[in-house]
Amino acid sequence: MNVSERKLILLVDDDRKLTDMLSELLEMEGYACITASSGARGLLMTEERKPDLLVLDVMMPGENGVETLRRMRKFSDVPVIMLTAMGEDGDRIRGLEAGADDYLAKPFVARELLLRIRAVLKRSTDEFRKSPSGERSAGPLRVQLDRQRAEVGETPLDLTATELRILFALLEKTGAVVSREHLSQYAIGRTLFPQDRSLDTHVSNLRRKISAAGDSSCAIRTVRGAGYRLTVD
Repeated sequence: MNVSERKLILLVDDDRKLTDMLSELLEMEGYACITASSGARGLLMTEERKPDLLVLDVMMPGENGVETLRRMRKFSDVPVIMLTAMGEDGDRIRGLEAGADDYLAKPFVARELLLRIRAVLKRSTDEFRKSPSGERSAGPLRVQLDRQRAEVGETPLDLTATELRILFALLEKTGAVVSREHLSQYAIGRTLFPQDRSLDTHVSNLRRKISAAGDSSCAIRTVRGAGYRLTVD
């Protein structure tokens, strides 16, 4: 593979030993890799180098990863995997709300990070994002996947790419249960890992945004042990 064809990964973490280890692994796997030790430096490198994906740590001195991501989302939709402290659900939720595509808790197995990177990169390709294309609607809800748009009545919904695909998948089977595994494969691009709550957090954010649009006729209901169901009164 030519150097110009390799996907560029930006690692933003103040842990030099970790970024050195991950850089070596990613290079061995065929990726190009650059690093930044602070959020400010990561923002600058994102603008200058336009990486294909960021791995962004939450806990850094100065501006933390969530604050960095919020600023980044004002000018870039680059896919982001957040690194959070084990058990820090607040960091995970804030990261996904700020626009992260996935998260991984520290300490982690490097191979699991590789799987997450491959899944997010696959999901960010035009072919994956636009297939299937078209429009789905139920009641006041409407999603145009190929145009990356969603709305409740006349109110647009500001959804992440993952939230948009979750809503599209639920709209395709309005009233029926859609399994968590199907939604994860379809919207996140990978299977669910044990104790993996990323899908549930995306669904929670989606519920909040639909509710904030002022419509009470649509609801995403949890079916314990099975998945989720979209209902429209």
